[in-house]
Amino acid sequence: MSIIGIDLGTSNTLACVFQDGKAVLIPNKEGGYLTKSAVSVMEDGTIITGRAAKERLLTHPDRTAASYKVFMGTEREICLGQQYFKPEELSAFVLRQIKQDAEEFLQEPVEEAVISVPAYFNDNQRCATKLAAQLAGLKVSRLINEPSAAAVYYRWSDSAAEDGKLMIVDFGGGTLDVSIVDCFDNIIEILCIAGDNHLGGDDIDAAIARYFCEKNHLCREALTPEEGAVLMRQAENAKAALSESGAEKGLMKLQAGEKEYELSLDREQLAKLCEPVFKRVEKVLRRALENKKAAKGIRRVVLVGGSSKMPVFHDFLEKLMSARPVIAAEPDKIVALGAGVCAGIKERREELQDVVMTDVCPFSLGVATYNSQIDREPHMAVLIPRSSMLPVSHSSRFYTLHDGQEYLKFEFYQGEDYFVAGNLKLGELQVRVPRGTAGSQWAEVVFTYDIDGILHVSVESSGGDKRETVILNPNLHLSEEEMDKAMERINRIRLTTEAHRDQQLFVQALSLYEELGDDRRAELGRGLEIYCGARDTQDAINMRRAEEYLSELVERFQRELQEDPFEQLRGLGLEMDGEEFADE
Repeated sequence: MSIIGIDLGTSNTLACVFQDGKAVLIPNKEGGYLTKSAVSVMEDGTIITGRAAKERLLTHPDRTAASYKVFMGTEREICLGQQYFKPEELSAFVLRQIKQDAEEFLQEPVEEAVISVPAYFNDNQRCATKLAAQLAGLKVSRLINEPSAAAVYYRWSDSAAEDGKLMIVDFGGGTLDVSIVDCFDNIIEILCIAGDNHLGGDDIDAAIARYFCEKNHLCREALTPEEGAVLMRQAENAKAALSESGAEKGLMKLQAGEKEYELSLDREQLAKLCEPVFKRVEKVLRRALENKKAAKGIRRVVLVGGSSKMPVFHDFLEKLMSARPVIAAEPDKIVALGAGVCAGIKERREELQDVVMTDVCPFSLGVATYNSQIDREPHMAVLIPRSSMLPVSHSSRFYTLHDGQEYLKFEFYQGEDYFVAGNLKLGELQVRVPRGTAGSQWAEVVFTYDIDGILHVSVESSGGDKRETVILNPNLHLSEEEMDKAMERINRIRLTTEAHRDQQLFVQALSLYEELGDDRRAELGRGLEIYCGARDTQDAINMRRAEEYLSELVERFQRELQEDPFEQLRGLGLEMDGEEFADE
């Protein structure tokens, strides 16, 4: 039973498996590798995912969601039709589809995955990702930081690559991650990371859309949801035209009310619109380079992620760094390929036995403390600094503040703010201490953080009272009853990758049946029989095969019907009797 690697992206989701000594991308039902991270609710309650859902963003924006990854780990709920979904539930629908695609490709059950996440995802966001996988029927054997996955594949796939330090810049649809990586022989060591979970190509699309409205004197808020969705798609297409095709201009058109508006966007204008976004990129890059030890001796800057394809982004980085960055081969697929390699490492594949990869702690971990008795706002005493290599264990001793104090209560936090109010609380423990004067009693706190992002905390007081806990996010570790209810809700909703397309396929086949001759009718009838039988069994893999078979029949027969029936008669030298057709 294979472990697969998954890149659960803001714009696209991809899967990969390590097979025959290499990372192999898993195709989806459409025959491609990029599955759109979009979910739509049909009028009959059916859930569809992928490209079909993304297309409905234009026609049914009130029933469709995309770019919801930015809300992972929050209490945000997204209304589709009359149903409300959490971001992890929407991600679960896409992951379930990926799981089905993988099972069809591998011809075996898939129950375990390595999933990549933005390096700057906090504990809530990482646990939401694990919960999404659980709801999709996948055990998460490991979460790996996206730039770390990219670095693993970039290094492992290029045997001729020189040893040295790389800066990996992962600029995606909704997130930016930067890692500094040291590569030596088969060892890939992540030295430090920085990132912004709300910065990506979507921000550039929004800037283009605002510019379109400004130039056409349109009020964005006055547009209907459908018009707004079309505008964003036009902005995305204009950006793509200026990024990938080498076109000098990107043309945008929008029908708003009874009037059509348009805009021609060139690269110079695009660069200007990108300036605020790129200033935020620069801030993240500077944060990564603040680690002088890690940054010293960087030999190459490598770009990955779909948004890294933009020439204006390359120009910005070249001007900033006085060096042209290197674009990784298949930048929008490299994270998935790296996750596939990590899945192979997890499976202990022979070809990867010599590969050693280290990772780092994305955020500082610490304890809430007070400087004195009059201190009213607790600050963060850091035990494990960010970018510490994993696994790591650090300890510190904390003393009583008051005479006669009987307990020491410890609250544990993740984050970089000086005051704990700005950080994420992970848990708490309390130990008993002997009564005494202020500062005479203490407790030793030990943090141990493993490669899978699990924090173990141990606290032992001067009086011998010892407590310990594993910090587990309550949002992930639901009670059995809560998990059963969540699974029931997910399973209750009928899921198929492209339900709307499948309905169209069935209608097309029935209509085509009427036009065909007897021989082809019999063959198409057999295809319809197989399709209906598979649909009734609700077996996902059999359904996929039946859909594929029926689709092939429909495409072939439609193509044959479109052929010119007189073509076979042309050029045969047939002659007509002129007298027979002459006017009488």
